Amino acid sequence: MKILVLNAGSSSQKSCLYEIKDEALPNQAPQPLWEGKVNWTKDRGVAEIQVKTATGETLQEKIYGDSREAHLTYMLYTLSCGATKVIGQLSEIDVVGHRVVHGGQDYRDTMVITEDVKKAIARLSNLAPAHNPAALEGIKAIDKSLDNVTQIAVFDTGFHATLPDAAAIYPGPYEWVEQGIRRYGFHGISHQYCSQRAAQILGQDLASLRLITCHLGNGCSLTAIKNGCSVDTTMGFTPMDGLMMGSRSGSVDPGILIYLLRQSNYSAERLDYVLNKASGLRGISGISSDIPQVIEAIAQGNYRAQLAWDIYIHRLRSGIGAMLANLGGLDVLVFTAGVGEHSAEIRQAACDTFGFLGLKIDPQKNQQQPVDQDIATLESTVRVLVIHTQEDWAIAQQCWHLLKK
Repeated sequence: MKILVLNAGSSSQKSCLYEIKDEALPNQAPQPLWEGKVNWTKDRGVAEIQVKTATGETLQEKIYGDSREAHLTYMLYTLSCGATKVIGQLSEIDVVGHRVVHGGQDYRDTMVITEDVKKAIARLSNLAPAHNPAALEGIKAIDKSLDNVTQIAVFDTGFHATLPDAAAIYPGPYEWVEQGIRRYGFHGISHQYCSQRAAQILGQDLASLRLITCHLGNGCSLTAIKNGCSVDTTMGFTPMDGLMMGSRSGSVDPGILIYLLRQSNYSAERLDYVLNKASGLRGISGISSDIPQVIEAIAQGNYRAQLAWDIYIHRLRSGIGAMLANLGGLDVLVFTAGVGEHSAEIRQAACDTFGFLGLKIDPQKNQQQPVDQDIATLESTVRVLVIHTQEDWAIAQQCWHLLKK
């Protein structure tokens, strides 16, 4: 079975092609036959396209024009043409899986994309304006490039459908519940994959473990997992809630927003920009949303960079503590995503405060760029894992399971 995965971001579209030859899924993620990425971050009207294959062929091009759909179509064209050709024709693809950030209350399970599903993704774009429209662009590009191929939506909110009402419902008027205003949670595909991979690495039954998974990238979230299910998470109605992030504020006193609306004549658009693009590490440090650059500025004595670091760590520790309380203990702490996987300093700082639990990380293992490894000491009562999150493979797995039903 050949499975194409499209993972849409706000400024990029990542894709990869997996081939599963046997009747059973492999235990670990296979190397994709082909990987492609379209990046729109640098110049308006310019798309940077990067493609590589499992056999080492690569392609790097810049394409001009504002049609994202056309850029995606061209990237898909390289699957069957030129130096990066890995299949004879696009019709060899059996199924296409899409990461869709927000599925709302009605769309929680992985499902085949129909016209009704497309309309729902569009309707929910007001809750994920940077991501749901991008997913729709990918779906439309496939519609044009591949006739009658099955397309499947895997929702980032789906894993958190098991949140108990006490964790999911905000303490506002009950009318909010009736309007669908609740905690949905995000990064669910990553949290679910990492919990399953953690159990596999440790050789234990996932249902027997209490885990906290820390997805720390430009966006950050924590999830408490018990019996294999999400029971608490930090992101909420939108991906803006919870931890301090690269350029997002995370949780703030809602009274601040009322104050700014009344006293500083903020518009909704300005609030949206400030909270999503001009806050977090970038807003406090004044330097960057990137942890390595903040650390570099700290070494040069920059006060605001140090303050940004201190707030980030304070909120990360507080969030882990809250998850810990709701789990009633902890067996495994997992770090994943760009920062979680690559910043030994963040992992060390996050763990230092939990020595009272008997949690101890091995400083040498922590510094050795671990991948899918336990970095806790032998005597630690909590296992600490660094896991390379593989959302694309998780999406491919869910597509395979759905088609095999």
